[in-house]
This record gives sequence, structure tokens and C-alpha cells, in this order.
Amino acid sequence: MNFLFVALGGAIGAMGRYAISLIPIKTEFPILTLMTNIVGAVIIGFIVGIVSEKDDVSPNAVLFWKTGICGGFTTFSTFSLEAVTLLENKSFLSGGIYIALSLIGCIIGVWSGRKLSMLI
Repeated sequence: MNFLFVALGGAIGAMGRYAISLIPIKTEFPILTLMTNIVGAVIIGFIVGIVSEKDDVSPNAVLFWKTGICGGFTTFSTFSLEAVTLLENKSFLSGGIYIALSLIGCIIGVWSGRKLSMLI
């Protein structure tokens, strides 16, 4: 049954990621992947915050949201490929900015998500 919760969440997360990729932004800088990873970081931080504060959260709900939706939604492998591509194309400034913003943005995103979860 756990696999079903992960699979359903993963499908929803992947559809969300695909929907973001359809936003018509054309730029060398991978802004949509950056946005996806930061939003995913906020969501996972929020989920972890809720789980740590409330004893009545179903383990299946955690699997669905954290492993399923966030796992299907975030795009770390795509981030890695885009970062390497920028660096291989000698776009060192864009590559460095992208890597730094991704790391800092996602860490702040997880922290923000946890703080947001304390408001409910």
C-alpha cells in the first residue's frame, strides 16, 4: 500500500513539474528548474514542519507528500545536467550563479516551509 501512496504522489508531482516547464520563458538561464526546486524545497520544509509539530499525521500522508509529490516534482537531476551544461559551454558566471541560487534558494525554501507550517 505504501508504494501506491508514493506512486500517486509521484505522478502528481511529475505533472506539476511538467506544467511549470510549459511556462513560455525562453532564456539560457534555467529559471524554471530553479523555480521548481525552490518551490519543492518550500513544500518539503512545510511537510516536515507539520509532521514534527503534529502527532496525528498519517505515515501514508507523509509518503504521499514528501516522497511522492516532492520526489516527482523537484528536478535535482535536471539541475545537475543544466549546471554541467552551462559550465561546459563556458558560461561560468551563469553556471556559478545558478548553482549558488539553487543551493541557497532551496535551503531557504526548506527553512521557510517549516516556518510557514508553524502558522497553521
